[in-house]
Amino acid sequence: MQDQTAQTARPHRSTASVLLEFLGSMNLAITLLVALAIASVIGTVLQQNQPYTGYLIKFGPFWHEIFRGLGLYDVYSAGWFMFILVFLVTSTSVCVWRHTPAMLRDMRHLRTKVQEKSLRGFQHQVEGEVQQAPKAYLAEAAAVFARQGYRTKIEDHGDHQVLAAMKGGASRLGYLLAHVAIVVICVGGMLDSKLSLRIAELAGQLKIETRNVPATEVPAISRLGSGNPSFRGSVEVPEGGAANVVFLSVRDGYLVQELPFRIEVKEFRVEHHSTGQPKSFESDLVIHDPDLPEPLERTIAVNHPLVHKGIAIYQASFGDGGSLLDLGIWMLDGRAVTPFTMQGRVFDSYPLETPDKTYRLELMNFSLFNVRPTPTDDGGTDLRNMGPSFTFRLREATGEAREYENYMTPVMQEGRLFFLSGVRESPAEPFRYLHLPAGPDGTPARFVTLLAYLNNPVIVDAVIEQTAAIAFDQATNADPEARAQIIASMKRLVGLFAAGGYEAIAREVETHTAPERVEEVAGIFIRVLHTALQGIYMQVLAEEGIDAPSEADQVFLEDAAITIGALPFYGSPFLFQLTGFEHVEASGLQIAKAPGQNVVYLGSLMLIVGIFLLFYVAQRRYWVWATPTATGTRALLAGSSNRNVMEFEQEFAGLSRRLLPADVARDAP
Repeated sequence: MQDQTAQTARPHRSTASVLLEFLGSMNLAITLLVALAIASVIGTVLQQNQPYTGYLIKFGPFWHEIFRGLGLYDVYSAGWFMFILVFLVTSTSVCVWRHTPAMLRDMRHLRTKVQEKSLRGFQHQVEGEVQQAPKAYLAEAAAVFARQGYRTKIEDHGDHQVLAAMKGGASRLGYLLAHVAIVVICVGGMLDSKLSLRIAELAGQLKIETRNVPATEVPAISRLGSGNPSFRGSVEVPEGGAANVVFLSVRDGYLVQELPFRIEVKEFRVEHHSTGQPKSFESDLVIHDPDLPEPLERTIAVNHPLVHKGIAIYQASFGDGGSLLDLGIWMLDGRAVTPFTMQGRVFDSYPLETPDKTYRLELMNFSLFNVRPTPTDDGGTDLRNMGPSFTFRLREATGEAREYENYMTPVMQEGRLFFLSGVRESPAEPFRYLHLPAGPDGTPARFVTLLAYLNNPVIVDAVIEQTAAIAFDQATNADPEARAQIIASMKRLVGLFAAGGYEAIAREVETHTAPERVEEVAGIFIRVLHTALQGIYMQVLAEEGIDAPSEADQVFLEDAAITIGALPFYGSPFLFQLTGFEHVEASGLQIAKAPGQNVVYLGSLMLIVGIFLLFYVAQRRYWVWATPTATGTRALLAGSSNRNVMEFEQEFAGLSRRLLPADVARDAP
């Protein structure tokens, strides 16, 4: 019955009051701040707004899809992040709205309506009797507090008088500033976020472009006008070129942001360390703006941007701007031993034909310096500049393409020079490198000649016939039928090797040999094959005028045999050798319009001031309860402080000695 009565007597709370209490609760605010902190850590550790192919290579298909679904590649624009941010702004605003009136009153109010019992319960309190009248005593006490920087107020309650003193009320202001600063910073962040783009996309007013097309071909639904209040994107502009748009990365696509002016890169400069790594780079820009009487010329460098019309232009990176490449193209199908030449420009494509297929060469990039970790003799690694390289795609008529990365100069490995050509079937894979041995002249000529001889039936037949004749002339019992079988077997092995490498021979052995004899037969086949290869290689050396091969010549054959065995996986009938170039550099610019930046700065300043007030300004209050007696006044001094207790104790002791001499002071009961 008592419980029912209590429940009946409990006042009914409206839904609005419950909701406001929940939104302004400390637990909710802490939870939201922790969630934002975790998201910010993810956004800091995981590089944001990169091409999805890079994430796919790094994390693999499984985790890539999970991270993509969670929006971790663009955390600060993810829907859940913006929801938390808006919720935090709402919660903090409600908290400030609820507590500000009380705190402002507390900052101004000197509490003279206190109870003597409450003052006696303070940790810091002392009592004594003085011979002055209450009014005179409190006036003197007020003067003492005033000299210490306290505001005071005296109130007469008839049978007693109370003096209230306070200083450090600004600590309450620190609480308000800190909370308001959170709201201001979050609002500034939302002003510079992609929230408006996400809303426009959900409303069907904006569509993310995923095709690799020129900016002029991007449809209007994927373009943003120059009046867009905030954006952050990038663009690469070659030397002598100009741009009036910037590309905004959005998930797996992009948007084209139009600029109210045109940016021309007059000149780009980069300095490198001795290892080839970039040391510094800068661009000479010319801003063509119809609102300016003449073009604006400025030089920008890393951390030294140009700001025009509230749009900041940063020097962020550099790349290729359409370099002109001289290529020597060697045939790897054995049809020719001399290369044909062509000239191409990066970002352009060119048709190539063989008697069997039609290809398209797509030049993608040129890199003047390539600093790679290389093993050292002591087992460690060292950074080494491997020289110029270019990347390209070789696309078949069916649309299938492989990507290649070829280095200009041969690389020394284990005392021998190799041309390196990396290949991968998709950007999600790392490059696998073909090591093609360089001949004595530093070109692939010897290797290509060996390959051509290996694919020439006339030369192969003549070499095998000669090899068999020498072997059978040395034999005591020469069987013509056995000789014919061996010659046929050698020709078949050479043909298999030329077409499919060592893997083709392994398949042949596994198909026609009992399992228990596979290893034995494979060894025999390899020895027979190498005998034939040696004979063909001697023909190549004879063409070069070499009768007695050196040890280096024999090592070349071993390396060449390994490379020929890997050609079926290379997937190209061509070897593209970079023989010269005309380097055109492009300046990578990051362009941003951030109206919320100053708002965030203001919020950060407010937060600093608020935290300073909270931690370094102590709110201290004193009360003197004065009761008249027959001989004077009985005074009770009590005080409290919200921090710096040790310092407050020293101050309290000093004030006690001034207001209540030692011969009359005693701790209140």
